[in-house]
Amino acid sequence: MNTDETVRTFTDFYRDRGHRLITGSSLLPPPPDPVLFTTSGMHPLTPHLLGRPHPQGRRLTNVQRCLRTTDLDEVGDSTHLTVFEMLGSWSLGDYGHSQSLRWGYELLRDGFGIPPEWLHVTVFGGDGQVGPDTESLRTWQELGLPVELTEDENWWSNGPVGPCGPDSEIFFWTGDPGTPPQGTPTTDPRWVEIWNHVNMRYHRHEDGSLELLPRPGIDTGMGLERLVTVLQGQRSVYDTDVFEPWLRLLLPLWDLDERPMRLVCDHLRSSIVVIGDGVRPSNTGRGYVLRRLIRRLLTTLRRDDLSRTLTDLPLELIGHTLDHFRQSYDPGTVRELLLDEELRFTKLLERGQRVLSRPEFKGPLSEDDYHYLHDTHGLPRDLVAGLLTTG
Repeated sequence: MNTDETVRTFTDFYRDRGHRLITGSSLLPPPPDPVLFTTSGMHPLTPHLLGRPHPQGRRLTNVQRCLRTTDLDEVGDSTHLTVFEMLGSWSLGDYGHSQSLRWGYELLRDGFGIPPEWLHVTVFGGDGQVGPDTESLRTWQELGLPVELTEDENWWSNGPVGPCGPDSEIFFWTGDPGTPPQGTPTTDPRWVEIWNHVNMRYHRHEDGSLELLPRPGIDTGMGLERLVTVLQGQRSVYDTDVFEPWLRLLLPLWDLDERPMRLVCDHLRSSIVVIGDGVRPSNTGRGYVLRRLIRRLLTTLRRDDLSRTLTDLPLELIGHTLDHFRQSYDPGTVRELLLDEELRFTKLLERGQRVLSRPEFKGPLSEDDYHYLHDTHGLPRDLVAGLLTTG
């Protein structure tokens, strides 16, 4: 099942059960939201989960593009991406959590053909404020799936204040297919989370107290790329059809080891999507996030060979990414913006080489040295580290 078929299977399943398909909005939250980028499928729906009626009804589903910078250091492993898509379903005061879990299990088993024996779930086991989620526990036991009770791992919140509640996470076994699943999601990392069902029941106040929402809701989110990895039997998101054109075209172009190549692919792809949503590189806000992505990928690209350049980037990849994320933007304009930022980076690189050639920077650098180089000369730590390695 390819990525497009996976999306259709998901959205058709929920549309058949009375959910209206809403448009996956931009990476940019509407004002006055202070968050730089949309980080989850539920983000744009927060007011409606708190009780405001939605114009399309009480059952919704969509595919939402998201961006997270909290996992930048993890990018390059088998599961993390900077920009990704989230498959979501919502009940705005309609059906309950048990129904959501049953539908989720039905879709995974019958819609996607995942054997139940390769699934494990976790459920909120209670803490000092809220008791265990017995409804979810009972539902999973009736469906015959193994359950692990946890605390913090199964409590979802959008921050220190705001909507929150117990959640139930569904994991898939990624170990050797010839070996029966072992352990639990908290004891064996081969269990990979693919879907989270949140029972949005509470509002947390600034003093830490919890108040029941007048209209509890259900919020589910499943990373599309992780799901496709499972369905296609691959070992990482980079081995799926999502990244097939990237690796096919860039591997012969740039001789990089696996993890650096993954980071370059991810950051280039993410930069294209951010530009496609109207952001331009700058030194503040969203523009700084974009600039940081581009400079991180250029630092990685040039670490072993300073002659590598984005002028070799095939225009086909830019067009493919814009089409995939349903962005009507000219690929040539995106390419010009990337090349302009590369030129700025090259000038910064040349200045950095001159600064680091000074006698005071010949030995190991201290934290004060790194702060000085950043604050006085605009040289990020990862760029300095790359220059020292190549120098």
